[in-house]
Amino acid sequence: MGLDDKIRNAAEKAAGKAKEGFGKATDNERLQAEGQSDQAKADLKSAGEDVKDAFRK
Repeated sequence: MGLDDKIRNAAEKAAGKAKEGFGKATDNERLQAEGQSDQAKADLKSAGEDVKDAFRK
């Protein structure tokens, strides 16, 4: 996984975490769910990149 991919995934996960936290603070369940979804997408992308890296070695 390239450094730029790692940074992008980390940023996406952080944004999702912030969105989820803001949703909790404002009692907005839709925003919380979007934040959790964004975090899950970032984790999935990261896992996919890890698999690619494993096959390259």
